[in-house]
Amino acid sequence: MLLGYGTWGMPKVAIDQALKGIAELGYDGVELSVTPGWCTELYSLDHDERQRIRRLIKQHELKLTAIAGHASMCAEDPAADQRNMQRLRDGIDCALELAQGDETAILMSTVGGTPDTWEAVRERIVARVGELARYAQERGVVLAVEPHCASALNLPERAIWLLDQVSAPNVGLNFDISHMDVMGISIDECVPVLAPRSVSTHVKDQRGRYPYHEFLTPGEGSFDFVHYLRVMHAAGYDGDIVVEVSVMVQARPDYDPFAHAALAYRTLAGAFEQAGAPRGKR
Repeated sequence: MLLGYGTWGMPKVAIDQALKGIAELGYDGVELSVTPGWCTELYSLDHDERQRIRRLIKQHELKLTAIAGHASMCAEDPAADQRNMQRLRDGIDCALELAQGDETAILMSTVGGTPDTWEAVRERIVARVGELARYAQERGVVLAVEPHCASALNLPERAIWLLDQVSAPNVGLNFDISHMDVMGISIDECVPVLAPRSVSTHVKDQRGRYPYHEFLTPGEGSFDFVHYLRVMHAAGYDGDIVVEVSVMVQARPDYDPFAHAALAYRTLAGAFEQAGAPRGKR
């Protein structure tokens, strides 16, 4: 397992500075956010800029763990659905363009909707994920869908049902355990179910229960990362563990992205040591 950091936590930090800082802190990889509002928004990256970022990632000896390109996969309005699906297809192309050599290119996204709309939208999500899977497979890209406490795809059983319905070899989960934790689903309940079907991860810290929860930076809360890593390893997960700093944290008036990246690194690097879980290096 490699330890990565997502630029989701650095929406206004120039990519040159972000990659340099992430590498200097000791992270092994980086997840690049290309969602609207981020300085690396998908359509702001032309071919030359993508190649420049690709070179910078290599220069700093980082692995590109995934591209975060969130868009809804269950919009009712046909025009919105068309825009969203085009953005996701373009995100797949971006992931391929940025991947290094033999690295697996991964695009990850939530699916949209809300928990109470699952029955109404689940077949539409199956169709959209299937469509994206075919597009991605032609390009050798993996699609990672993320169960999220506030989305239609919020529970482990829904995530597994979706994967089974789509049944595509290049589709897996982006397993963000924080969304399970705030719903009261323990490490020992969800990891054995979700980790074997996961191709990428996010980790945060958190307190409270959905919808009255608060996401925190790893090290600010009481989440047991040592036990989490042990159970992930026991479940056979050998992908990347990627820190995501929530917009809840970013909204603080004194938010310092590099200070939070450093706190998260100390927390997770220490947890790897205590857990005895294998941590690879670039």
